[in-house]
Amino acid sequence: MGVDNANLAALVGSRICHDLISPVGAINNGLELLGMSNSLEGPELELISDSVNNANARIRFFRVAFGAAGEQDLGRAEVVSVLSDVSKGGRIKYNWSSEAPAPRREVRMAFLAGLCLESALPYGGTVQILRSGDGWSVIGEGRKVNVDETLWAGLSGVQDAEITPALVQFALLPEAAKEAGRKVSFDAGLEKATITF
Repeated sequence: MGVDNANLAALVGSRICHDLISPVGAINNGLELLGMSNSLEGPELELISDSVNNANARIRFFRVAFGAAGEQDLGRAEVVSVLSDVSKGGRIKYNWSSEAPAPRREVRMAFLAGLCLESALPYGGTVQILRSGDGWSVIGEGRKVNVDETLWAGLSGVQDAEITPALVQFALLPEAAKEAGRKVSFDAGLEKATITF
């Protein structure tokens, strides 16, 4: 049985996140033990702890965004926990509006859209993820929105821009949408950009 490139990329993403989450968690547990034994205190421990927490949050976020989607639903509490953790100390604050569980593949598309918007908000901002009926809107707002027209046009058409590792979400979102039978569109202004699917 063959695997197409998009599914292979998702499987690789799942494997990397799965293999990294345990050692990062173990480091965090070790730091907690050091903190309880008072054998290490001060700004050094705080810096290491913050870094481990940020890494753990990003891995959890990437696990949904880049991992295999599957058919199961993700509950509101789980999604909000991931977005809350990834927002701490970051330049982007995420907000999730849906009260009901959502199919993992739709949450995956929302997270990929969020990553696209992160690249358009050079000074930070907020990303609001809204669900209405069957449709989703992911809205990024900040002091300035910086959109590369060629790159963003590829979300709803043929991708002509060069895709670097930092921009892989622009190639994955249209593929995930096509697989789900969705069409991606976007709109951008000076302080706001919206991706819908």
